[in-house]
Amino acid sequence: MENRFNTIAGWALAGGIAALGLSILTGEYFKGHRPEKMGYVVEGVEEEGAGGAAEAEKPIEFYLASADPAKGADVFKKCAACHNADKGGANALGPNLWGALGKPHGHVPGFAYSPALKGVPGTWDWKSMSDWLHNPKKYAPGTKMTFAGLSKPEDRANVIAYLNQQSDSPLPMPAAPAETAAAPAEGAAPADGNATAEAAPVAGNEAAPAPAAAH
Repeated sequence: MENRFNTIAGWALAGGIAALGLSILTGEYFKGHRPEKMGYVVEGVEEEGAGGAAEAEKPIEFYLASADPAKGADVFKKCAACHNADKGGANALGPNLWGALGKPHGHVPGFAYSPALKGVPGTWDWKSMSDWLHNPKKYAPGTKMTFAGLSKPEDRANVIAYLNQQSDSPLPMPAAPAETAAAPAEGAAPADGNATAEAAPVAGNEAAPAPAAAH
């Protein structure tokens, strides 16, 4: 009886070892690997090593030079739940935006601006309006504005161009700033052989001045 029990136990142990070995061999044989090149692209998912750092955003004046007010009117529909830009229009959750460009922050009489926004110095010029539309909470921490912002500079430029037209005295649109000349490689001699340490400034490379406040 004992010998029979030992035989059965031995066969059971041998069967377990064989099953374990088969499992290991099967796993190695069918082990999955990520293909070197994906067979199809899933939208929104980047392949490993693809997609470097995003291109640096240029000054808003660059985008304003080719901005389209009609496209800005379409983008402004995202703002229409809280604002209107009609002459003489009433305030809503946000202030009326007619003639806002060139005016100080918090300029609409009777509207309860947050102290955070009223405390920001300066006027609504090209850059400040772009920064505000990009990220209101960063521009004026503590603002009551809940809008998340417009990430694309082209959208912001189009909206600014549209808002600029909603005025009795639209401001002259700025010219695109000149591209900065590339710096020469370290140790490279100037093309004319003159080893001067400093290069002459590029003409017209100054930032466009901020628009004057409208009266």
